[in-house]
Amino acid sequence: MVFQSFLKNCLQLSCILRTPKAGFRSSSGGLIIQSVSNDVYQNLAVEDWIHDHMNLENRQVLFLWRNSPAVVIGRHQNPWQECNLRLLRQKNIKLARRRSGGGTVYHDLGNINLTFFTTRKKYERMENLKLVVKALKALRPQLDVHVTDRYDILLDRQYKISGTAAKLGRTTAYHHCTLLCNADKFVLSSVLKSPYKGLKSNATPSVPASVKNLFEEDPSLTCEMLLDAIAEEYATQHQTDHQITLINPADETVLPGINNKTKELQTWDWVYGKTPKFSVSTCFNIAYKDSVLDIKVDMDVKHGRIEGCNIDLPEQWLPPALCGELVKNLTGSKFCPNETTTLATTLLRVCPQDDDLHSRWNLLCENMIMLM
Repeated sequence: MVFQSFLKNCLQLSCILRTPKAGFRSSSGGLIIQSVSNDVYQNLAVEDWIHDHMNLENRQVLFLWRNSPAVVIGRHQNPWQECNLRLLRQKNIKLARRRSGGGTVYHDLGNINLTFFTTRKKYERMENLKLVVKALKALRPQLDVHVTDRYDILLDRQYKISGTAAKLGRTTAYHHCTLLCNADKFVLSSVLKSPYKGLKSNATPSVPASVKNLFEEDPSLTCEMLLDAIAEEYATQHQTDHQITLINPADETVLPGINNKTKELQTWDWVYGKTPKFSVSTCFNIAYKDSVLDIKVDMDVKHGRIEGCNIDLPEQWLPPALCGELVKNLTGSKFCPNETTTLATTLLRVCPQDDDLHSRWNLLCENMIMLM
């Protein structure tokens, strides 16, 4: 089965199920869909597409999805404040910014993502979380799981197994949550620990919590079992068939315009450029030959770009004109290690041919890049 859309009254897109041999089914009631992709950008794009195009007046939708390793930050968060970007790059873990609020989460194939779509009037995330808890209890009655006032699901009254975020549009809303089945907790804790010092920001901070996998409580549980149990409970509550419809988030014939949404979510301007304004004020030490140099750096960053920069270091260590050229070129550039590396390499070519000076320049630039 596939998920198909069509224009209705030339004004809005409605969504219906199509069964190749049985023809069209009713577009009312509950609908359960699952992505065949494990790409975080494609799956977030499906959320956007459903929110923007689907008519939810007579139906509610549950979207099930899982991602390969990725860190997903909230709409109003600062990635430098929330995670270890250097480690993400080393491990080839994707970073994505979603359109909902809330905190930062780590995704891998041991984590389940659930998105509940309704009209704004019918939006009720507590009921959605109670549905998840009821499904877990039906699957394993011995599990001690409950929903908190903060809309988290706790295991054994202390371990967080699910966090919540939401987007409320003018007429449509969605609530999405995670469910930890068998995620890599070592990687989770490592990548969600920021090494960056001296950041000041009004961005929404994440609230740290102790987490636990459901697999640790009951090794017989699998993601597939949890997905099926949640789908069954959803179908029961919404009086619809317990039928999961698979969709391909790259299929333009099913989701017109979806690939443009996916591309936008991958752009630097979205992932980093949407970061609320922040400042960096820090010091670092450079050991060179028989001396240790203290260097102070102050930067203001807006839309992910360096708006103002000051580097305080002794004149005898680096000519003021050269340091000034670095500050001048950093201003307006992306707060990004790749761009700063390119900039530093370009400026080095116009430096005097002095090996000692080049060594000092490289040490300074390497430490500047470490701030990013």
